[in-house]
Amino acid sequence: MVEKDKILLAVEYFDKAFKFHLDGNINEAIEAYKKSIGYYPTPKAHTYLGWAFSLNGKFEEAIEECKIAIDLDPEYGNPYNDIGSYLINLEKHDEAIYWLEKAIEASDYQSKHFSFYNLGKIYEKKGAWFTALSYYSEALKIKADYQLAKDAFVRLTSLMN
Repeated sequence: MVEKDKILLAVEYFDKAFKFHLDGNINEAIEAYKKSIGYYPTPKAHTYLGWAFSLNGKFEEAIEECKIAIDLDPEYGNPYNDIGSYLINLEKHDEAIYWLEKAIEASDYQSKHFSFYNLGKIYEKKGAWFTALSYYSEALKIKADYQLAKDAFVRLTSLMN
């Protein structure tokens, strides 16, 4: 099969997977992401496959998919943030910090507010409230209408008064 045909099939299966994903059909999404990757592996497909695994509680598998995505494109920030998020779910906060900081440093990452918010959650849990507030604030500088960061900032500020 010609490379262009493989890429077209990969895109077709990725689009199907994403639709399944958004519709809540996670197992179907996983299978379609795998088919997409089989035709032409991309960082995005591996990251989204990881996301689908995480929704089934398979955080270790999700992390492995994100690491593959990073190997394919070290500047793609989504998998770094996702690894950090999965590690938070596994209560491995110190490990998560490394990955979230890498997400912020990545040149190809449009959603850095997620990483700042996740760092805020970690530092809040650790009792470093001023540090947590600064991360929530950074998230809001990037995306002023990010409700989770707004709520966390207000809640934590009120606890400190």
